[in-house]
Amino acid sequence: MLIFVEWSDLVFAVDSIPAILSISKDPFIVFTSNAFAILGLRSLYFALSGLMEKFCYLKYGLAGVLGFVGVKMMLLDIAPIPISVSLMVVASIAMLSIVASLLRRSPEPCTSETP
Repeated sequence: MLIFVEWSDLVFAVDSIPAILSISKDPFIVFTSNAFAILGLRSLYFALSGLMEKFCYLKYGLAGVLGFVGVKMMLLDIAPIPISVSLMVVASIAMLSIVASLLRRSPEPCTSETP
């Protein structure tokens, strides 16, 4: 699993270079932003993998957030969504999945088989 995480870190780092170059041509900024992005993705992965056992519905919330971001990107030219609305939607989806997990009545811990 760690090999997959490292590989995805590398793919995201290479994938984000054109986006960074559209903002700045300074090589130092390009390098440091990729380095910090890789470090952040790795720690976020391990933080979320530890929380998945406690919050059963977190994976569905994260899927909802990714779906919203994808829809927002597709609608960018048609109907742009303001940043404040996006932040509220992302926070609401995450909080809803956490609250639903905390209100779960089942005494057994969450596993990958149970939602």
